[in-house]
Amino acid sequence: MTTSPALYGILLLMGAGWGLSVALSKIAVSTGHQPFGLIFWQLVVTVVVLGAIAWKRGKRLELGRVYWRLFVMVAMFGAVLPDIFFYISAARLPGGVLAIAISSVPMFSLPIALMLRNEQFSWRRILGLMLGLAGIVLLIGPEASLPERAMAAFVPVALIAPLLYATEGNLVAKWGTQGLDSVQTLLAASLLGVVLTLPLALITGQWIDPMAGFGAPEAALVAGAVIHALVYAAYVWMVGRAGSVFTAQTSYLVTGFGVIWSMILLSESYSAYVWGALGLMLAGIFMVQPRLPMRLAPSPGLEETGT
Repeated sequence: MTTSPALYGILLLMGAGWGLSVALSKIAVSTGHQPFGLIFWQLVVTVVVLGAIAWKRGKRLELGRVYWRLFVMVAMFGAVLPDIFFYISAARLPGGVLAIAISSVPMFSLPIALMLRNEQFSWRRILGLMLGLAGIVLLIGPEASLPERAMAAFVPVALIAPLLYATEGNLVAKWGTQGLDSVQTLLAASLLGVVLTLPLALITGQWIDPMAGFGAPEAALVAGAVIHALVYAAYVWMVGRAGSVFTAQTSYLVTGFGVIWSMILLSESYSAYVWGALGLMLAGIFMVQPRLPMRLAPSPGLEETGT
C-alpha cells in the first residue's frame, strides 16, 4: 500500500466533495422539496453515474436472486431510510450541525460491531465513543448551542441516519458482498431504491416535476448526487489502492469541510458550543477508528483494475 502525495490530494478532494454535499442538501430543501421526491431523483442520478462507471469497467449489473437480500438491505439502510431522516433534519438544522451529526457513524458502528462480533472490545475505542456522545450532548444541551432552541429536537432525528449507515456497514461486513464489488452493489441497490421511492413520491404528493422549473435547489440536488456517486467510486478505488485505514481519514475531512462549506455557501456562524462539539466528535472519530487495516469483503473489480 502506497501513500503518495497524489493519494493525499485525492483524499482531500473526497472529503471536500462529501462535505459539500451537506451544504447542497440544505439548498435542495430550501424551497420545500420533500424527502421522497428528493431521494427518487438523487437515486436516479446515482444510477446513471454508477452505471456509466460500471459499464466503463466492463462490469454488468447483477440481479440474481442470490443477491436480493444484500440489495434490499443496502437500499433500505444505506439510501432510502437514512435519507428520509437526513432531509427532514436538513430542512431544520444548520448545515454545520448536520455535518457534525452525520459524522457520528463510527460512534454507532462500534457498539453494533461488538454485538455482531465484527470487532473486539477496546477501552481506547470506548473512550472515543464517549467523546463522540459528549459532542452530541454539547449540541443539544446548552441553551445557546443552536440558533433556535426548537432545533435541538431535530438533532436526534439527524442521528437516525448515521445509525442506519452504521447498521448497513456492519451487515455488509458480516454478510460480505457475495463476490460483487462495491460499485455493482450500490448500483443495484440504488436501482431498487428508484423503484421503491417512485410510487412513494407520487402517492404522498412529494413528486418533484423536473419540467416545472430548474433553479438552485434542483441544481444542488443533481450536483450533490453526482458528487456522492463519484466520491463513492473514488472511495472504493482508494481502499484498494491505499488501504481502509488510510481511506478512513475522510471521516475527519468530511466533518470539517461540511462545516466550512456551510459557512461559505450558507453564511452560517456557530456558537462556541458547536465548535466544542466539533472538536469532541473529531477526537472521538480518531479514537474509534481501528489502528490496523480492516478485512474487506472480496472485491474482484478492485483487483482487476490493478489496485
